[in-house]
Amino acid sequence: MSATATWKVSAAVMASRVLGLAREMMFAALFGGSRWMDCFYLAFKVPNLLRDLFAEGALSQAFVTTFSKRLKTEGERTAWRLANKMMTLAAVFMSGVVLLGIVVAPWIVDLLTALARSGAARRNYNLEEVALIVTMVRVMYPFILLVSLAALVMGMLNARNVFGMPALASCFFNLGSMLGGATLGYWLDPAWGPRSLIGFSLGVVIGGLAQLLCQFPALRRAGYRFAADFQWRDSGVRQILRLMAPAVIAASVVQINVVVNAMFAYSVSEGAVSWLNYAFRLMQLPIGVFGVAVATVTLPALSRAAIGGLSADFKPTLTKGLRLVAFLVLPSTLGLILLAEPLVSVLYERRAFAAHDRMQTAIALRAYGYGLLFYAWLKVLQPAFYAIDKRWFPMLVSIFALGVNLGCNYLFVIVLHWGHASLALTTSITACMNFVILFAVMRRFAGGLATASMLGMLAKLLLAGAVMAGVCMAANHFLLQDPGRLPLLLRLGWLTVTVGVAATVYVVTAKLLRVPEADETLAMLRRKVRR
Repeated sequence: MSATATWKVSAAVMASRVLGLAREMMFAALFGGSRWMDCFYLAFKVPNLLRDLFAEGALSQAFVTTFSKRLKTEGERTAWRLANKMMTLAAVFMSGVVLLGIVVAPWIVDLLTALARSGAARRNYNLEEVALIVTMVRVMYPFILLVSLAALVMGMLNARNVFGMPALASCFFNLGSMLGGATLGYWLDPAWGPRSLIGFSLGVVIGGLAQLLCQFPALRRAGYRFAADFQWRDSGVRQILRLMAPAVIAASVVQINVVVNAMFAYSVSEGAVSWLNYAFRLMQLPIGVFGVAVATVTLPALSRAAIGGLSADFKPTLTKGLRLVAFLVLPSTLGLILLAEPLVSVLYERRAFAAHDRMQTAIALRAYGYGLLFYAWLKVLQPAFYAIDKRWFPMLVSIFALGVNLGCNYLFVIVLHWGHASLALTTSITACMNFVILFAVMRRFAGGLATASMLGMLAKLLLAGAVMAGVCMAANHFLLQDPGRLPLLLRLGWLTVTVGVAATVYVVTAKLLRVPEADETLAMLRRKVRR
């Protein structure tokens, strides 16, 4: 895996994340941290969770692993037949899930709002809100079918070393959901009241369709032709389903935690679900740009290196991925923690999004930031277990992590009466614990992962990060105090200068400390400038 390949994917994912952020900025401006926005985000948790369980998490990872091995050992023709079987199976099964979900939506919403009905709730339970949530869940459910098929298409393209268009597919989701949702939302309620959110729910389905269709031209160029195949008694299909069973839990532990957190947040106060979601979107930027990009390029290589047992390429490929994630994500972690309030102010603070929303979102962002690096590492480490067919370990660790998450949430919210930021902190705690356990287990399977070398690199990166932190703290003191009072352009200008100087200081310091990834990054940037 080369840093150049990773950066190509990063560029595509960056465009997607920026559009996703633009979507959240639109929501913040129109609805702020209102109770109606809480309803939309709570409703979207259902299809979003199932997307990670059945599509972009478990299905995508299991399919890429099996398809890559089939492609290498049995050839292209056999691999395409497996793809047709899985496309047909996914279409049939997920259609059933959609129909079932529409029918049982009221019971799902009852579960999501159960804490709000309890005696420990600090938020008033509102039947009008619940009715709106049920409607939006039903409207958004077809998104599951579309995104599952899109995940399979993405897996096929990644296995054929086509990374650009699959990474860009989420751009089409964000564009479709924004443009379609805003058009339908305004048509349903020009005053942007709660009814307009049903239009944005329809926009989610439009975005899912766009995410699927945009990949078809690249897939056709790769040689794929769809033909319905109901012969599912195939060793490859069975292998994918076997990999999916534990991966359904393991690969999506953080998303499951986010849903649990939303249930607790909905019972805490009006706006808590929205604040957590706005903060989580910002945390997803570096994860999507760096963590997911590295994982996307690494997984096919790990799968090939694990055919017939662990080859000599497996350990250095995995180690390289973890080191690259650490180099890229650590400065993002420090930036989100130290520059949380000015960052939230620049991106969200306008119209319906007030100063109180800014402060509450920034508190949640800092709490999420503590676990950012571990979360990004998991994006690389978890798929490695599926590549070596040790899928049960991530599942068992994730079950334990979910228990810890529930326990911490209950302690922080119900017993100690802490606010919504404690729920973000719980997500960071579980991500950290999840990674540490899985890393220790993978060291045993892989015969070590150059831990001493990695710790040495982390020590150098922390030193570079300390210098960078000094830049951020100085900017907070002299340039970005009380950002809500500064004009938007001035806020944006000072924040841009701060981020640029801080990033430059970090990379240069890392290079002076002889961190190899810094040299690779600078060399790649020089090549880009010369073109």
